[in-house]
Amino acid sequence: MELVRQRTDQQQREGFVFLAGFIASIWFANWLITHWGTVKYPNTPWLIPVWPAAWTMSGQTIYAPSGVIAIGVAFTLRDMVQRRLGVEWTILAILIAAALSAALAPSLALASAVAVLLAEGLDLFVYTPLQRRNLVVAVVASNTVGVIVDSIVFLSLAFGSLALLKGQVIGKLWMTVLALPIILALRSWDRRRGMLPA
Repeated sequence: MELVRQRTDQQQREGFVFLAGFIASIWFANWLITHWGTVKYPNTPWLIPVWPAAWTMSGQTIYAPSGVIAIGVAFTLRDMVQRRLGVEWTILAILIAAALSAALAPSLALASAVAVLLAEGLDLFVYTPLQRRNLVVAVVASNTVGVIVDSIVFLSLAFGSLALLKGQVIGKLWMTVLALPIILALRSWDRRRGMLPA
């Protein structure tokens, strides 16, 4: 009984770390869009290269809003919040992140908040049925759905254009791929400790 309680306490502590990281990554994504990048054109957010020109048919570099760095991480952290704390905490985290998005960048408030709510909500419903069977498949599938929905909604509402859609999707998927070794290590660590998803 004591061992179960210790596991539960550890699971909650880790869950709150993931929750704080998720909320911070949403805030950071919005900060990046308005403050940092390598290129800035009129009426666009700050941009970063996500696909080199040498790898494209057109010979042109593909760019994405700089916030893709943090949003790609956010999708994975949201999955980890659910794994540790459950659906209720995950929904609360999504609502807090949406509110912070709206407060940070009033000019992007509606686009950011709606994109977070829709994309993270869909991500939640894809991840939930898959996580117990295969954590890696759950993270990749839910992130892919979240990435596409978030990109379409955010770009449509914030800029009235999907011109940066390809870059948005590529940039966020890069971050998902980079997170996979961490997910694999976490799954292995959970198995060794006998820790089950919340």
